[in-house]
Amino acid sequence: MKDQWDNFWKRMSCSKLNGISWSKRRIILVLDRYVTEPHLRVLDAGCGSGFFAKYFVEKGCNVWACDYSVEAIRVTQKMTENRCKEYLKIDLLDTQFLENYRDFFDIVFTDGLFEHFSPVQQKQLIANFVFIKKREGKIITFVPNKYSWWTFVRPLVMYEIGERPFTMGGLKILHSNLEIIEYGGINVIPVKYSPDIFFGGKFGMLIYVVAK
Repeated sequence: MKDQWDNFWKRMSCSKLNGISWSKRRIILVLDRYVTEPHLRVLDAGCGSGFFAKYFVEKGCNVWACDYSVEAIRVTQKMTENRCKEYLKIDLLDTQFLENYRDFFDIVFTDGLFEHFSPVQQKQLIANFVFIKKREGKIITFVPNKYSWWTFVRPLVMYEIGERPFTMGGLKILHSNLEIIEYGGINVIPVKYSPDIFFGGKFGMLIYVVAK
């Protein structure tokens, strides 16, 4: 899997990495509600292209970017101009890193992480995130929606990477031991005006939960 991700990030062009899609714009609208002050400690778990690590840095946060892929770390360093506090090449299922960050983060953010793990591994990831977030810290999770148009498009774009899309019910169950503050879906239609408020939770390209 590591080699697959390294190959994926190597072939992504700079224009694709730096571009801001409608889904990214809508993720930012959600994040803006929780990134309300500078110096928050943020873990970008599965940082990938570094797009959101850059967003958090530019909002004045202290950012820890982590990924299992060496190539993703390299891309993120370039995207953020080495402004993150740390770049961590780690397996998030490995509990060895946890003790250094117990009750540490204000926000643990993921976009496109959980769907690449088995249900048992997903539960372990959530438990690890609870361990490293502060008592009032937030876990903000974005995943692909099983009932979205993206389910049919994704194999053409990420043909070497497998995933398990979520339903909203399944995503809520994953966070059921936490207090869910907000949930919904985004990018029902990939254009400026999208009926996300009405249909996002069912048909959005991505669905999300904010929990503490």
